[in-house]
Formats: sequence, structure tokens, C-alpha cells
Amino acid sequence: MIAFKNPDVYQSVSAFSPIVAPTQVTWGQKAFTAYLGDDKQAWADYDSVALLEKHHLEIKQKNLPILIEQGDKDEFLHTQLKPELFCQMADKLGVHYQFNLQAGFDHSYYFIASFIGEHIAFHAKYLK
Repeated sequence: MIAFKNPDVYQSVSAFSPIVAPTQVTWGQKAFTAYLGDDKQAWADYDSVALLEKHHLEIKQKNLPILIEQGDKDEFLHTQLKPELFCQMADKLGVHYQFNLQAGFDHSYYFIASFIGEHIAFHAKYLK
């Protein structure tokens, strides 16, 4: 989220199993109501899909490298995480990204431990 709001100060951004559109799922709606109240405009400032839509021109101009890692056995994949919403918006806006759906992995520490090296290498490639 922070990188989408400030693409000029980030070299790359990545996430493991993110809730990409918290304004559209129950976990996010419950948390936002508790922390931000009922102002759905305020919620959008913490929603990656909404921020991508709002800042896509700056993100494209910067050519900000984006990496999302997701396990295909994640029990929250289709109900709360919904990475397809991010992918659909990025495709619609012409924003480049890399989405890796990892076979056999769930929402566990083991998933992150298995792919953290790739994320470190991804960021190292873009650090200047």
C-alpha cells in the first residue's frame, strides 16, 4: 500500500498472501469499521486495488516492480485474499506485475520461509 501511494520513493514492492482488496471482503470491512469507522473513502487509502486504480499512472511511469506470492492451498484464497481482483485491475490498467501461484502451499509460516529468498533477490535486483 505504501509503495502504491509513494511509487517515487520505492524501488520495488512485494507481498505474501495479501488481502488485496480489504474493502471488498469481510476481514477488511470488520477491521476498517473498528479502526476507521464507517467512512468507506478512508478505507480506500488502505486497499491495494483501490490505490492501484488511483495511482496507476505514477506506478506505470516509475515502472514499479510488483511481486505477489500466493499458495494455491491457502484456505483464505477465494474468500478473503482474492488476488484475482488485483490481477484484473492491473491488467485493465496496463500495470505490470508478477503473480506466482505456488502449488501445494497454504497460509503458513512454511510458505513464507520457502519463498523469502526469492523476494529478497527480487528486491536486491532493483535496489540502486
